[in-house]
Amino acid sequence: MSPSPPTDAIRLRAVKPADQGLVRGWLRDPGVQRWWGNASAAEAEIALALASESAICRLILLDAEPVGYIHALDAAELGDGPKPVSMKPGTYECDLFIGAETHRGKGYGQRALEMIVDEVFQSTLALACAIIVSICNEKAVRAYEAAGFAWKNVWQDPVLGPSWVMVRERPPR
Repeated sequence: MSPSPPTDAIRLRAVKPADQGLVRGWLRDPGVQRWWGNASAAEAEIALALASESAICRLILLDAEPVGYIHALDAAELGDGPKPVSMKPGTYECDLFIGAETHRGKGYGQRALEMIVDEVFQSTLALACAIIVSICNEKAVRAYEAAGFAWKNVWQDPVLGPSWVMVRERPPR
C-alpha cells in the first residue's frame, strides 16, 4: 500500500454547481464505473447526497487541482430500501472515488476519507461512519483499514455484488 500523502497536499472543499460537469466526466471513466456502477446510477447517488441537508459533499483537491469526489450521508436518508444490518441508526455512509486516473493508488482516497470522517464526527452527532466496498477491491479495503475502518460483515450490494461493510465508530471523548 502506498504511504499517505502529506496532510497539506490533500484538502476537501464543498462541491459547487460549477463542479457538476467535472464530476459527470469522472463518472464516465471505466475505472470509476468499475467500483461505482454505471454513470446514471452514480449520478443519482451524488444528486441524492447534494440535495440532502445533512450530507457532506466535497471535492478532493491535491493542492488546488480537483482529483476526486467524496461524500458522507446519513444512512437514514437512503430510504427504506435494503441496508446492511451493521449500519445502525446514527451511521453516516461514506463513498468516494479518485476521478483523475493519474492520481489513483497514491493514498489520496485514504486521506480524504480520514478527513471527511473527522468532519462528520466534528459537525454531526453521528455514532459511526460506514463504507461499502466490493470484496474484489482489496486495495480499497486496505486503505479503508488504514483509515480506521473495521470489517463488520459481507453484504450483497445491488451494484457491487458481495461487499464488505466496514465501520469506524465515533471515538470516545
